[in-house]
Formats: sequence, C-alpha cells, structure tokens
Amino acid sequence: MAEAQEKLFDRALLARRRARAARDLHAHDFLLRRAGEDIAERLGAVTREFPLALNLGAHHGVLTTLLRQHPRIGRIVSADSCLALVEQCEAPRLVCDEELPPFASASLDLIVSGLALHLVNDLPGALIQIRRALKPDGLFLGAVLGGKTLYELREALTAAEEEIDGGVSPRVAPFGDVRDFGALLQRAGFALPVTDADVVRASYATPLDLMRELRAMGASNMLTARRKKPLKRGVLMRAGEIYGERFPAPRGRIRATFEIIHLTGWAPDPSQPRPLSPGSARARLADALGSHEHAAGEKADPSG
Repeated sequence: MAEAQEKLFDRALLARRRARAARDLHAHDFLLRRAGEDIAERLGAVTREFPLALNLGAHHGVLTTLLRQHPRIGRIVSADSCLALVEQCEAPRLVCDEELPPFASASLDLIVSGLALHLVNDLPGALIQIRRALKPDGLFLGAVLGGKTLYELREALTAAEEEIDGGVSPRVAPFGDVRDFGALLQRAGFALPVTDADVVRASYATPLDLMRELRAMGASNMLTARRKKPLKRGVLMRAGEIYGERFPAPRGRIRATFEIIHLTGWAPDPSQPRPLSPGSARARLADALGSHEHAAGEKADPSG
C-alpha cells in the first residue's frame, strides 16, 4: 500500500502559533483588515440579499465586524479552527477546520474567507466543500496570499543559507498565482469565476522586525518540510545584510511585499448568464468590423 503524500502545512503547529498570537493579533492585523475591507467593498456592488452568511477562517472577527455594516447581509456565522480566536468573534460562532466546514449542502447564501484558505492542505477539496454549502446562485468571496508574498525574505534567506551552509531549507510558503487560483475555482465547480491580485507593500526597520511581525500574526514558518533546528545566527545575520542590500526602502528601512489574491465564484444556477454556443450569434463579426467575410482558404481581394 502506497504511503500517504506528505502534507505541505503542519496544521497542528499553525493552530498553536495562532493561539499564542491571538491575544495581541488586533495590533498586527493590517493585512487582515486590508483584505476584509476589499471584500466588504466588493459586496457593496452586489444588489441582492444574503440572509445567512459564513465567515470561514474568521481569525478574531475583523471581517465579520465589517460585514455587519452591510444592509443586505442578515445573520453572519464566524468560524475558525483556533478556539482562542473564535472566542474574540461575535456570536454566532464555532470552531471548525477550514478544510471541512460542517454545513449542510445548499444551506448558505454567502461565504467569505479572509487570508485563511492558502494555509489548508487540500485547497481544491475545501473549495468544493464551500461550493456545496452554498445555495444555488450563492456567492463565495475569498482572499488568499499569492506567490509574490514575502519574495524578498525568501530570496535573502535562500542566498544566505546557500552561501554559508551550501543548501537551503524551506522558510517561506510557496503560494500560488492568480491563474492557479482561477483554475481551482473552475475545478471546484464554481460558475462565473474571477480572480485578481492586489499588491501591498510595507516597510520595516530591519528584517528581524518583519520576522517578529510575522510571528505576532501567527504566520511564521509552518511548512512540514521545514528544518526543525533554529536558524543559525550567522545565516540570520547574513540574510539581514542581503535583504538590506537588495530590497532597501527609504530612511534606511527594508521593504516587504504581500500579494492578496481575491477569489469570486457563484454556486451554479440556471438563472445565471451562459456563454453562447458556437454559431448562435445573431450578428457577424465581419459586419461589426465593416469588413468582408471569406471562407477558409479563399484569398481576399486586395481592392477591398
């Protein structure tokens, strides 16, 4: 019998780190707030009612608070895998694994998720569960971190480890890009899938300050394949030098990039617009362009 494939993320470690960070997360939630504000703004353009909504991977409830101001959203359930975070959310609330939300099929009108789903091990499966939990024509709006996130830190750590140790250990999670996430929405069966990216740039006094902020977010390295030994002081110091040389910011600081990819998809419903089948158009492209149409293989008259 073949062994099960090793999981990318150590979810138990992630839960412990998020629980440790829960008390002071409000002081380090600028990314969560940015993603939440973007989701709330996108919902503002949707003119329909959402009687029952789910905030999946709610963290400490910042997105739930923003959505309670939306006049067309009724009840909002906040769900997260970390009890210490769920306890900070407004009721109704529950603890659940983001990969397996415990909701009946076609029971929810709206599901939102802010910066949680990129850390699940089975994202295709999680998206399928989300789509199944939505009522027909229900809406999913998500925000995940994309592949450009912390590329500066990844490059600096890789260069330092190669220089000093002659090899590298995974230090920063390899997130996907816009096309990857768009394909996953289609694979999960969403109708009218849309993905787009928002790049957020921040600056820190030193790379160590950036690492401390990631730890305070509960978002430090939780890769299963990570090297279990602490980073050598020499590697850390050299990484800081490389970071400062390659990615400087004004006033002697260093820059850090976060890419937020927004996901939009609808649970299929017969009322939704569908693409026209080939040959069903009522107007010819040639007529619209004011040109002549020629059969395949027929040469055009150069006189027009």
